[in-house]
Amino acid sequence: MFNVTVDGKPVQVEEGSTILDAAHVAGVHIPTLCWMKDLNEIGSCRICVVEANEGTGAAGAGAAALSAACNTPVREGMTIRTNTPRVVEARRENLRTILEGHRSECTTCERTGTCALQRTAAELNVGELDFDPVFEFEAWDETFPLQRDASKCIRCGRCVVECAKVQHCSVWDFKGPAAFRGITVRDGLDITEAGCALCGQCITHCPTGALTARNDINKVLSALADPDTMAIVQFAPAIRSAWGEVMGLSHEDATPGRMAAAARALGFDRVFDTDFAADLTIMEEGNEFIEWFTSGKKRPMFTSCCPGWVRFAKLHYPQFVEQLSSSKSPHQMMGAVVKNTLKEPMEAAGKKRLFVVSVMPCVAKKYECDVPQLSTEGGADVDAVLTTREFNNMLRMFNVNCANLEEIEFDNPLGTSTGAGTIFGRTGGVMEAALRTAAFILTGKNPDFATCDTTEATPERPWTDKTLEIADLTIRIAVASGLENTAKLLDALEAGTAEYDFVEIMACPGGCVGGGGQPIEFNAEKAAERARVLNRLDSNDTLRFSHENPDIQKLYADWIGKPLSETAEEWLHTEQAAWDI
Repeated sequence: MFNVTVDGKPVQVEEGSTILDAAHVAGVHIPTLCWMKDLNEIGSCRICVVEANEGTGAAGAGAAALSAACNTPVREGMTIRTNTPRVVEARRENLRTILEGHRSECTTCERTGTCALQRTAAELNVGELDFDPVFEFEAWDETFPLQRDASKCIRCGRCVVECAKVQHCSVWDFKGPAAFRGITVRDGLDITEAGCALCGQCITHCPTGALTARNDINKVLSALADPDTMAIVQFAPAIRSAWGEVMGLSHEDATPGRMAAAARALGFDRVFDTDFAADLTIMEEGNEFIEWFTSGKKRPMFTSCCPGWVRFAKLHYPQFVEQLSSSKSPHQMMGAVVKNTLKEPMEAAGKKRLFVVSVMPCVAKKYECDVPQLSTEGGADVDAVLTTREFNNMLRMFNVNCANLEEIEFDNPLGTSTGAGTIFGRTGGVMEAALRTAAFILTGKNPDFATCDTTEATPERPWTDKTLEIADLTIRIAVASGLENTAKLLDALEAGTAEYDFVEIMACPGGCVGGGGQPIEFNAEKAAERARVLNRLDSNDTLRFSHENPDIQKLYADWIGKPLSETAEEWLHTEQAAWDI
């Protein structure tokens, strides 16, 4: 342990710690922009500079150097000052340098209020600048779900390391000499050709509005304003864990019922729950797995609920595409069910068309709904996808006071769900839900919840696995989230050093709760906290098995027949290898 002093407070820190680590131990705030713990500790923004006396034995003892706190290791006896006039002025000057290349359009920027640069400028009281900024501009495909505005990029490199080290796609890279470096799509490629999985993690880790998701709010507003359109909205499981964060609601107050009421306040005619479709997905995917397992097909079978993972497989590991489940993702299933079963209610209400909106924690869903092979004949099953952030923006736009809303039920018959559907939103949840129902199909009895439990799955380990004995079958399962972890698992499968029967993959670390469309809090990884919300909702639910959902049973009885039926294949399945990115 090293003994150091931070702003006069003695603290002990482990050898190898940085000045920033020591400040955290001392409870002292040091502003950062480029820093990401264990990933981006390059000190490029120099907003974290402090005065540091190297301590005993340092040359020039007593003379404090200006050092970047994020990557300067502590020494025994080091004296650190974080709040001297010299430090503050150095930080302000460094910030002014950054602002020279940043197009500050804060009033119209999507990240206003969550922008780390904006926050830092306020903290350091950097207001009007005495120079003319010089911006970088670059052409961009405005239809692509991921948008980039180079004029707002501060060249911090966070997107580069997040995409390369956490998500294994390496879409972004540095350009130009070190003193004038910029960031661009690697190898000068167009973004559509760069292998982007559309996970959106670069968006949530960007400190400014340089990276955003395509804004589809106006498309939804047009549908809401059209008297001939029945506007329908559905909410992904992970939304209930995060939508209230920026609306001033606690997790306990941000209930699914209050979320449904908020959607009604926006003017939607029907409010459905994608958790219902998650239960439907389990019925299809669970039966598909049993058929797959007993037929001798190449193993493992992979889940297909996550479009970021599906894109990643198609772009980076095409050899595994034929092993993807043919089941569509839950919101696409819901879109198909809505478009095929609600025509009569639509006409009875005097409407001429159905417009289905999915509120998702995901950027890749914006791409997914446009894939023709993922819709039934006659056009898109889902007409627009809004991220959680866009839904929050609409609530603010319509001045919805969420705290005062009375809870309501989701509309039926597509609003009833189970706890199994709810946990779809966290890593391991799809697998756990599938196992609950697969065990019932094989044995005729509901399994113990502990038997199927996957809550040990976290993005901190490459993957989690377990072996289950169900009936007379031995089933080996694995769960991974984050695409770097996924790559490690796929490489092990290909090398033969790992063997499994059923594998769940989520592109975003922690699953959908940590999705690229979720609310952004700078340098805060909230997937684990949000996952606990879903686990609580599951454990408190009176229905916890997808096959016990009475509305799912009715849907099969009235419309689909049985899992994997001809109608099910038409509405709910796709041939994954038959379409390209």
